[in-house]
Amino acid sequence: MGEAEILQHASTIMMLVLLLSLPPLAVATIVGFVVGLLQAVTQIQDQTLPQTIKLVAVLATLLVAGPWMAGPLLEQARQIFDAFPALTR
Repeated sequence: MGEAEILQHASTIMMLVLLLSLPPLAVATIVGFVVGLLQAVTQIQDQTLPQTIKLVAVLATLLVAGPWMAGPLLEQARQIFDAFPALTR
C-alpha cells in the first residue's frame, strides 16, 4: 500500500468535497439570482440585503442537508483512519 492508495483516497476526498459543497452553493446561487432580480425590478439599492438572505438560506440548507452530508464524510474518515497504519508503513 503506497502512493497509489494515498492518491486514491485523496481523489475520493476531493470528489466528496465537491459533491458536499454543491447543495449550499446551488442554494446561494439561486437565492442570489432571485434577490438580485427582485432588487433590479424594485430598484432597491441595499447591498446587505442579498448577503443576509443568502446567509440565512445557506444556513437553512446546511441544517436540512447536514445529516445527509455528514454520512459520507464520516464514512470516508473511518476508512482513512482504518487504513492509516497500512498507509504509513
